[in-house]
Amino acid sequence: MDGRRRRRAELARARYAGGRPNDEAKAIHRRYVAGPLPRLVPVAAVLDVPGRVSGRTVHVPLVIVPYRAHWYLVSMLGERANWVRNVRATGGDAVLLHGRRRPVHLVEVPVPQRAPIVRRYLLVAWGARPHMSITWRSGLRDVAAAAAEYPVFRVDRRRP
Repeated sequence: MDGRRRRRAELARARYAGGRPNDEAKAIHRRYVAGPLPRLVPVAAVLDVPGRVSGRTVHVPLVIVPYRAHWYLVSMLGERANWVRNVRATGGDAVLLHGRRRPVHLVEVPVPQRAPIVRRYLLVAWGARPHMSITWRSGLRDVAAAAAEYPVFRVDRRRP
């Protein structure tokens, strides 16, 4: 990795020091949520989930991973990500903006099944690469060994 690429990766990681976005990352999130990307780009999405403490809706920009006729959401920050804890607190119920708003139910994928999804995620989510301990070039065995660090949720329709 050349010096310029290494410096960009360090800056990207610094935006989420301690697993929480700094002011710069929050500004990027606001532009992403308000902009057209989640309505137009096939892998761009915004997850709306109630905060487990405040109860206010939190808008989280994410990348959708299409894999074997399902959509998946992966946490690039692992278990530290606030949205992961919020989703678990709601029992998986949330709203997803992906083209249009839709109520969804997120089902956590068991660790042994995560590896191919995490690998696909690394192919499409370029911004996540500096935050993860594996690369898109890592072998499936290496990805499987690290998969427990990164929660993965399957996106299902919410039943009324």
